[in-house]
Amino acid sequence: MSTNEAEIEKEIQAKGLNAPRLTPQMIDDQIIGEYVVRASDAFTGAPSHDALKCLTLCVLVLRNGYTVTGESACASPENFDAELGYKIARENARKKIWALEGYRLRSELADRELRRRMGIVEAAANEFATSGTFGGRK
Repeated sequence: MSTNEAEIEKEIQAKGLNAPRLTPQMIDDQIIGEYVVRASDAFTGAPSHDALKCLTLCVLVLRNGYTVTGESACASPENFDAELGYKIARENARKKIWALEGYRLRSELADRELRRRMGIVEAAANEFATSGTFGGRK
């Protein structure tokens, strides 16, 4: 969880915003594997280019077996820093998990609402079928 995420999470809790939502911990809980490589080290046996020395790749494996990727590249080779490249590549991969999990949660909420509405319609149809009335009216 980044410092910014922690600050936002604290603000959400302080404001009492407790409807279904994602949390940074929920995102972290999805990650079961993490693989980071400098691109120049990843492609052995193939012709290499110096630009690959400036590229860091991160693959996060999620609990359901899906993978997300993140990358970090610097324009000037002199600015390459392996630790910083790792942090940026990992954060870019985590952002993709937020999007995927946000879509999943929104779908679950929409399905829940649809089932609730269908239950109301079904109850009304059953009332009409058994009593010939709808809401107490013929």
